[in-house]
This record gives sequence, structure tokens and C-alpha cells, in this order.
Amino acid sequence: MLNSLKGQTVIVTGGSKGIGKGIARVFARQGTNVVIVARGEESAQQTTTELNELGFSTEYFLTDVSDWQQMQKMAEYVKEKYGRIDILCANAGIFPQASLCDMEPEDWDQVMNTNLKSLFLSVKAVTPFMKEQGKGRIIVTSSITGPITGFPGWSHYGASKAGQLGFIKTAAIELARSGITINAVMPGNIYTEGLQDLGQDYLNTMAASIPLNRLGDVDDIGNTALFFASDEAGYITGQTLVVDGGQILPESLEALEGL
Repeated sequence: MLNSLKGQTVIVTGGSKGIGKGIARVFARQGTNVVIVARGEESAQQTTTELNELGFSTEYFLTDVSDWQQMQKMAEYVKEKYGRIDILCANAGIFPQASLCDMEPEDWDQVMNTNLKSLFLSVKAVTPFMKEQGKGRIIVTSSITGPITGFPGWSHYGASKAGQLGFIKTAAIELARSGITINAVMPGNIYTEGLQDLGQDYLNTMAASIPLNRLGDVDDIGNTALFFASDEAGYITGQTLVVDGGQILPESLEALEGL
């Protein structure tokens, strides 16, 4: 059983929907103070209201995660209000599809700024406060796409996710002496509201390619982030954990036939 995180302060970038919302909910259940960092006020307010109605301590802070000054202000606000920043869940990300031939340089830059640059900025913004405390936990939401697998239309997304893993290796070394760990979760196919419009046949096809025969739940990613944030994971840093129901294991669909 994990030691309690009650009373700790958690920042979740991109926490208003999808996997980020699941992460925010999992941490809120533990009695933490959750600050959801997002761009869209409607979804951020809706998620915050949902969690607060359940009796959790949650608020949102609107910002552009790719803007350094805004991220500084966000971290300063959280530190001033709660007195400390214990955990950063760097989850913000976008995944528009565009083939290499159709992709414009601006499309590439947008994905890199939101997915990779924002990771650097969020870590840079919170680490001074974590260093003062002598302890901190940083959990990155990466992906199997890029570091392990590929998918047409996601070359920019895959590159950003692989870049995140390169970043945490050196960041882990630099932050270790300050008692700060940084690790990454690598989700496979996770069911979020973004998949609802694809139809049940498509979802069934996706599930059929996974040995556990189901899509993941956002709580599966949240629970993994929770472990990385715990005292029990205090001797783990610079590492990654694939959470995909075994999706990357079969060498082909034939390997799953007859199971």
C-alpha cells in the first residue's frame, strides 16, 4: 500500500480532458491539492467543477504551456497559494494527423511546442521550488508512438514523444542531488472522449490488437503516475514504464489468433 499523498500539491498540465483529466482525478482521490493547467476555460472549469462536487480540492489555471513567462507565473501562483509544489504531471500534448507530404513547418512547430517545449518549460518553472523543499516528483506522459512504434500521420507527434524520453535521461541526472525524480509513463491505446466518435467497430478493431483485449482506461495511466509520485518510488528516476495491455508484444496480428 502506498504511503498517503494527502495534502500534497499536484500540477497537471493538460489536465482538463483525456488522460490528463484521469490523472487529475486519481490524484484528487488521494486528498491532494490539484491544479489543472490548461488553455481552454470551458473544459478546465467543467473538470474542476466535477471534481470539486465530489469533495476534492481542485482548481484550474489558464495558460499557454509553450510560453515561458506564463509558465513562470503559473508556478509562482501555485507556490504562493499552497506553500509548495510537490508533484508535476507534465501531460500537455496534442496529436493532429498530417502526412509528411502534407505537413507544413508550422504544423511541426505547433506539436513540438505543445508536447516537447512545454515539458522543458514546466520542469524549469517548478524545479526551483522543488529544490528549496529538497524533494519533488515529475511524471511525464509520453507514448509508445515514437519511442517504440510508428503510425502514419504522426511523425511530428512521434518525434516529440521520443524527445521527451531523451530529455528525462539528462534531467534525472541534473535533478537527482536535489531529491527530485523524473520518470515517464508510455500509454498505448487509452479510451478517452476523443475516441467516442470513431464508432464501436473501430474500437473493437483496436482492442483486438491488444493481448488483454481491451483499450486502457485513463485511470490506468493515473495510477501509474501515482506510483511514480509515491515515496515507494523514491529510488526510481530517469525511467519509463509502458502501460499498453501488451500492445507492443505481438510481432503480428497472427500472434493473437486463437487466443
